[in-house]
Amino acid sequence: MTESQPGRIDRADRILDAAKELLLRWGYRRVTIDEIARHAGVGKGTVYLHWRSREQLFFAVGAREAVAMLTAVVAAMRQDPKEIALHRYMRRFFLEAMSRPVLRAIFTRDSDVLDRFLSSPARRPLQSSKLLASREYLGVLADNGLLRADLRPADLDYTLPAVVFGFFGIDPFLADAVELSLPDKADQLADTLRHAFEPAKPPPSARLAAAAPPVIAIFDGHTDDYRRAAYGASADQR
Repeated sequence: MTESQPGRIDRADRILDAAKELLLRWGYRRVTIDEIARHAGVGKGTVYLHWRSREQLFFAVGAREAVAMLTAVVAAMRQDPKEIALHRYMRRFFLEAMSRPVLRAIFTRDSDVLDRFLSSPARRPLQSSKLLASREYLGVLADNGLLRADLRPADLDYTLPAVVFGFFGIDPFLADAVELSLPDKADQLADTLRHAFEPAKPPPSARLAAAAPPVIAIFDGHTDDYRRAAYGASADQR
């Protein structure tokens, strides 16, 4: 009897849950496929039916977390079109990523958790411009007057990641600084982006509402891409 797609997805989720738990408990170096299979209640060969290598499995763990984060981002945009603005989106992105231990480890480059996975090509799509702020998304903002008039989306290829990843990674260099709460850090990130990249005069609500549908469609597409990266063809059944 051929296994159903929902059954295959449920099994993949059990394996991903086990891999995530062990990654956060032991760190990448110590976690083996044998241990993951044992914790998931499957055979080692079953793990390889879903992912061809250990690196692909741990990329899938991160991709599934990216799906959860982007789903929350899109839900906020649907509820309030103002959330599509760059500073509002990146504020929520920062909060969502830092609230999810696997993504926090990726974006803060936590070597205790990720070890050699930090140098693996498998983790690069999890820090790509598509996940952070794709050129397509920035293009919609520019077309609707939601970026500074003198900026093109390409102008942000370096500066935007530099600012955002700075907020993710700066804490180890500020040992003597006043401790800020996560929302305070997110607020400061949003304020920095608003002043650096957005028009001085806040755009009217109607302009944000008009730009919201194509922005949401872009992020829905990114969510589907990361879902397929986590689950493969089975993702289409979710």
